Amino acid sequence: MKSIEKIAAVNVPEVKKCAVAYSGGLDSSLGIELLRRVYKAEEIIPITVDIGQSEEEIALSRKRAGILGIEPVVIDRKDEFSKEWLSKAIKANSDYFGYPVSTSMTRQFIAKLVAEEALKRECDAVLEGSTGRGNDQYRMHNVFKMFAPEQKVLVPVRDFDLTRSEELELCEFWGVPVDEVISGGDDKTMWCRSIASGAISLNQELPDDIWMWVIPPEKAKDVPDTVSINFTEGLPDALNGENKPLFQLINELNIIAGKNGIGIIDIFEDGIMGLKSREIYEAPAAKVVLKAKGDLEALTLTKAEREFKSIADAKWASLVYHGEWFHPLKEDLDAFVEQSEKVVNGTVVLKLYKGNVTITERKETTFSLFFPEIRSINSHSFNQRMAVDSAKIRGLEFEVLAKRTTRSS
Repeated sequence: MKSIEKIAAVNVPEVKKCAVAYSGGLDSSLGIELLRRVYKAEEIIPITVDIGQSEEEIALSRKRAGILGIEPVVIDRKDEFSKEWLSKAIKANSDYFGYPVSTSMTRQFIAKLVAEEALKRECDAVLEGSTGRGNDQYRMHNVFKMFAPEQKVLVPVRDFDLTRSEELELCEFWGVPVDEVISGGDDKTMWCRSIASGAISLNQELPDDIWMWVIPPEKAKDVPDTVSINFTEGLPDALNGENKPLFQLINELNIIAGKNGIGIIDIFEDGIMGLKSREIYEAPAAKVVLKAKGDLEALTLTKAEREFKSIADAKWASLVYHGEWFHPLKEDLDAFVEQSEKVVNGTVVLKLYKGNVTITERKETTFSLFFPEIRSINSHSFNQRMAVDSAKIRGLEFEVLAKRTTRSS
């Protein structure tokens, strides 16, 4: 079998005790079997991190672990992920060319926890299931080397140069449990779900049954839903007037927005290596929350703050996407974003209907910079004559440019 021959041709490092980032998916499950059969590891410690996938997904992971004969260490960090990671993403309007960075964060969060467990348990290696064509290998490697710099990093799919079909062949040959709805699998958090990353062709049609939250817009219900979201210092903390923890608010909004056809993302993405791929995501809550918060920022931040924050937000997203969550610059940007968001307080009402998110009302907030009694064309409080000299001064530059043009012609 070709895949077995490829593996046999690679010299593997000696591994005694290995911590594995284990999700129960194809790559990490195959990694367990490779540790046994190829790396000859003496002890394997699978680590599953619960960051809001779903109870069903965690249960499925445990079931597959049972078939593999392993008992994963399950670490519940939903609360930490929402408070320490997702909250920063929301405040920074997480968006990398249309992708609300999610897997980019979770891979680094998981890598940190796996590295810490590896050190605690005196492992000499860590293993994760990235491919050599994608982005996650860089994200996880960066974090592994920051928190467990002496441990060997094993990435078998990449290191043995395995294709997806070869992985499936090996799984069937060795009896590794696999159950993919769509080739390439998926990665789910409460903020965004990545579907078949790197496996979608240019004009491949997407079947309706791949969606977890979203009902395709043309099949969504005919009556819209209206939701109100309250923000305090840039974070949503109440849905329809009821205060909720962030993870609960996001989970509920995923269901409400999803059934209204909201959250399908189909984009071309420029990966870390500069290679383009067609990427499919579903992110109902993210679509609604970021729309509402962007509007609230426009109401409460100054022009200069908005201009600079758009630059800072874009850089924040790029750093996180490229596996640099722990980079000093990202922490510097966190400080700016945190400070700027202190005035982003208020309630936004939105109509959700067949894939569209429409803002229908902005509740009065003391942090608003909107003063129609000054700006409105119907107001008598502003003496327009005051702007005459201001306009002349602002126009001087263009007078100078005109003089130069005349002189040089």
